[in-house]
Amino acid sequence: MSTLAALVAVGFLTGAVAAALGIGGGVVIVPALVVLFGFDQHLAQGTSLAVIVPTAVVSTYAHHRGERVVWRLAFPVALAGIVGALAGARLALRLDPEVLRRLFGLLLVVLSLRMGLRAYRMVRDRSVVPADGDVDPAGP
Repeated sequence: MSTLAALVAVGFLTGAVAAALGIGGGVVIVPALVVLFGFDQHLAQGTSLAVIVPTAVVSTYAHHRGERVVWRLAFPVALAGIVGALAGARLALRLDPEVLRRLFGLLLVVLSLRMGLRAYRMVRDRSVVPADGDVDPAGP
């Protein structure tokens, strides 16, 4: 398989996983670019961010059509995300690529553990997440 074909396959997987699971595609594409293609962490993250923009637009549109977007929450969170992205990019570019890679891996581990624990509690308590989008922004 050519490198381009492998990258296209990673892109397909990224889009499918991001849209199906509601995650940022960087969770898939950054490790793939670093581990499978030998990208430097900075280059992988920058490339991932460029790839995520069209992926996010298309998957958001699909979820909007299914009435599964809480727009009154999306806009203020997006604005805060823009400010955070500027600060985060400045910080990331100052970090050594190895330190950045380890921080990224640690974030994935912590998020995985938290999500797994929450899923376990929901099953244990037989909790139901509202499907109508009426979500308390303060969380559970």
